[in-house]
Amino acid sequence: ADFMKMPFSDNTFDAVYAIEATCHAPDPVGCYKEIYRVLKPGQCFAVYEWCITDHYDPNNATHKRIKDEIELGNGLPDIRSTRQCLQAVKDAGFEVIWDKDLAEDSPLPWYLPLDPSRFSLSSFRLTTVGRIITRNM
Repeated sequence: ADFMKMPFSDNTFDAVYAIEATCHAPDPVGCYKEIYRVLKPGQCFAVYEWCITDHYDPNNATHKRIKDEIELGNGLPDIRSTRQCLQAVKDAGFEVIWDKDLAEDSPLPWYLPLDPSRFSLSSFRLTTVGRIITRNM
């Protein structure tokens, strides 16, 4: 269904979650309002999303290139900042009870599985041989 116009009655679900989905919404507030509408009162919405942190520098060519590649590779519109996403959730009527950048305390960089210079079973698919094998399987 279209998450901007879900075919469900108000107050239908006990919980809602979204994993790297609502970042594709053309209107984040509208999307979150629709989620709020179908969620039963007092219940929880959990979301894991692509966001730009305060560390992003739009004048840094490396930052811009990485952001552009993430947007291209994930079919994303302009990635919103964490602040914009949190504000959109609040504007839709939700109370934010917890938010966290999971990359901050991670013992490994978030991009490690995507790094073709570091071999692992998960990064094998990024090598030339791995791409040939996975494409032909």
